[in-house]
Amino acid sequence: MPKMASPLGLILMDTSARNPPAKPSFDSQRALQLAHQTFDIEAQALLGMKARQGESFTRAVETMLQCSGRVVVMGMGKSGHVGRKIAATLASTGTPAMFVHPAEASHGDLGMVTPGDVVLAISNSGEVDELAVILPALKRVGVTIVAMTGRPESTLAQHADIVISSAVDQEACPLNLAPTASTTAQMALGDALAVALLDARGFREDDFARSHPGGSLGRKLLTHVRDVMRSGDAVPRVLPQTPFIEMMREMTKKGLGATAIADERGRVLGIFTDGDLRRLLEQGMDLRGLTAQQVMHPNPRLVREDALAVDAADVMEQYRITSVLVIDAAHLLIGALNSNDLMRAKVI
Repeated sequence: MPKMASPLGLILMDTSARNPPAKPSFDSQRALQLAHQTFDIEAQALLGMKARQGESFTRAVETMLQCSGRVVVMGMGKSGHVGRKIAATLASTGTPAMFVHPAEASHGDLGMVTPGDVVLAISNSGEVDELAVILPALKRVGVTIVAMTGRPESTLAQHADIVISSAVDQEACPLNLAPTASTTAQMALGDALAVALLDARGFREDDFARSHPGGSLGRKLLTHVRDVMRSGDAVPRVLPQTPFIEMMREMTKKGLGATAIADERGRVLGIFTDGDLRRLLEQGMDLRGLTAQQVMHPNPRLVREDALAVDAADVMEQYRITSVLVIDAAHLLIGALNSNDLMRAKVI
């Protein structure tokens, strides 16, 4: 058997040759079986947790709803990863929240916690040292502690003001060791808290959009017609007595594929589009002697500048048009918009 010399001159036996690492093997049927088993165990865990929720859950929601500060989420290891997600979900749905790492809290970050806060402490066992050591300090701060744990008799539960159960019968891990079903339960329970809170706050789509200005929903619910429309000299417009040739020059110059026909005050009388031109040419009409008023399409679809851009997109889709004219509160022409403008703004 091979021998090794230690730094102290002792002879050590090399046991690596005697116990070589097992070579990994893959069995596709076994992998699929374990996947199905994982789904079943975690689904049962969630259904079991559903039956355990009651007054403690509603007290937790009410406490967080009435909180004058923030919900401070804490957790170690996998529970910490879940806690970060829960804090992010709460914050994006109207409940001010942040994550504080328990180990960092005992080295200064506890100063982030104020008396008006609610602490949501997450631990399946409820015996994590990093949490246990700061529980007395949290009590001295005067915060309300909500424990999310799988063990109601644990140290964490005993120090908490409210205990909500995240207990599961077993982990999906074949060794029943790796946090799997328990972290799924924690994640779902965090989502349940967030959903109950957003409903109680009357949180709606526009509130969500303000928290997500960079997302597609944010663009749809925060972008108004005035933000994306063409305005000023970029708006193609002619008077009703404008000769047809001059009207076509205006359309070509502005590149919208349409032009507004408006009077001197700016009141919209009609619109003329590339589609109207094709239809007139198909009829074989001599257009050279006509005026804009004689060829325009009267009563065009109009949108207000303060309307949502997505509403303008709906008008275009409903009436199968590619351009709309924009008016102000006095119903005077101030802008124009086509589908390309909406696409560039990522509204559609």
